[in-house]
Amino acid sequence: MPDATVSAPVPLSKSQTFFRRLGSSLLLWAVVLGGLFSGNRLISDYVFLAIMVLLATAGLIEFYDMARRRDLVCFKGWGIAGGVLLMVGTFLHCTDRLGLHQSPADANDFETGFLILFVLGLCVRQFVSKSNTAGILAISTTLFGLMYVPWLLNFITKINYFPLLPAGDGTFFVLYFILVTKFSDMGAYAVGSLIGRHKMIPRISPGKTWEGFGGAIVVSTVASVIFVHLAGSHMPGMSTLHAVILGVILSASAVVGDLIESLFKREAGLKDSGRLFPGIGGILDLLDSLLFNAPLMYLYMRFVLPS
Repeated sequence: MPDATVSAPVPLSKSQTFFRRLGSSLLLWAVVLGGLFSGNRLISDYVFLAIMVLLATAGLIEFYDMARRRDLVCFKGWGIAGGVLLMVGTFLHCTDRLGLHQSPADANDFETGFLILFVLGLCVRQFVSKSNTAGILAISTTLFGLMYVPWLLNFITKINYFPLLPAGDGTFFVLYFILVTKFSDMGAYAVGSLIGRHKMIPRISPGKTWEGFGGAIVVSTVASVIFVHLAGSHMPGMSTLHAVILGVILSASAVVGDLIESLFKREAGLKDSGRLFPGIGGILDLLDSLLFNAPLMYLYMRFVLPS
């Protein structure tokens, strides 16, 4: 009897990949935004917290698994527990459930104190470890995972509950920065697939082109201006000029954030950080550009936009 042969899977075309990515993104963000814009503030707050904790936890698991593939030791359980505590603590602080949140600096002070205790805790954890002899490496890898995923992700919480905005308007800023960031991703992919010829950094991401980079900036900036116009009074302080500036900044930094995660995946020998979302990959593939853009959006709101 002849041996049975298993045919190799047919690779997806660029258009199929694009629409899979688009479909996964639209479905995910529809769920997220449906919770955020719920008419019940208590429901929207805790849906937001649950989503943020799930994203941070899944992202940390993927990050520490990539580190392990590079034979980098870390305290995975300690890092995940610290990430959850950081997310919950910032949420409780920013929603004023602790009675301490009066200015944007208060949340930053809380996170600074938490990071200090986390570093000291990592040192104690290494001190009592009986098998790990790579203390510097374990502490550094665990700490970087915490700062790369939950700490950067926490800026979304600080945007959503920005204390100088009217109640509920922070959600429009969250929606705005996610929209601009994702339009950057789609603009880069669509334009790069159609006319991309000149590679940006092929040693890190062979698919990225300068034409795609230009497409990201144009598409993202147009989306920024349109959204700010439609949002109107829900985005106080945002003018057309600010929309253009932020469109350029967020689109460019989104590409950089994607390249950074591509660098991590290449070092770990992975194409995707996970397989959770069809056409996208894992949580970090979904969050890479958002992790870079959330702190930039927060800093622009705090130091540039008129209060």
